[in-house]
Amino acid sequence: MAAAAPPPPPTVAPVTLPESDPSGDTLFTRIRLATVDDVPHIHKLIHQKAVSERLTHLFEATPESLANTLFPQNPPPPFNSFTVFLLELSYTPFPPTPQDAHFTPILKSIHLDLPIEDPERESFRSRAIDVNILGSDKERPGEDTVDRSCITGCKDGVRESGMGGVGIVRECYRRKGLGKILLTAVVSQAAKMGYGRVEWVVLDGNVNAIKFYEQMGAQILPEWRICRLTGDALQAYAHINF
Repeated sequence: MAAAAPPPPPTVAPVTLPESDPSGDTLFTRIRLATVDDVPHIHKLIHQKAVSERLTHLFEATPESLANTLFPQNPPPPFNSFTVFLLELSYTPFPPTPQDAHFTPILKSIHLDLPIEDPERESFRSRAIDVNILGSDKERPGEDTVDRSCITGCKDGVRESGMGGVGIVRECYRRKGLGKILLTAVVSQAAKMGYGRVEWVVLDGNVNAIKFYEQMGAQILPEWRICRLTGDALQAYAHINF
């Protein structure tokens, strides 16, 4: 008796992948200078950074104190005092913006496979249009810059003169190339102003960020240490009689 023919192989059902939301494919970003109307968003961004770094016990800034610091009466021109870059995102192209003598807004588009889930989208909506603030970079120019948390520079190789501040990208927008856009804007501005060096800090456990910085040509300087006086230690030292 002839052997029975082997059963046919099982039919493999076709695998259908979910289609990506078209709104998640192309996102439009803009970096512009902040105005006093942006202070509530800037305050929330700084607070989020304090939460991520477990420093909320030292967080004392209020929207009012930020407004007085960033946008005082008779303010100096941008980049001569505290200056804030805002990184915004939109699902449609940005409309033309008025020309600014101090800074031309930077427009970029990015492509993603999937849309970004942003639970805080409404609370970070900018200027009552479908534009979402996702990050900021606060710069402070000056000589002998103490705050090196973002960027400092050395101009003409003689005197220390640069910008210090804090760069922030909200959690759901990280690891998508948006921080690179913000950092590039700061570096470009430093080069435009004639600075010969840009410096910032990174936590030693942030391996991915360190690798990225090295790939862009930055040198990691392990011999430098950050010195910080806060809280009671700051107050005690401030009252020492010399």
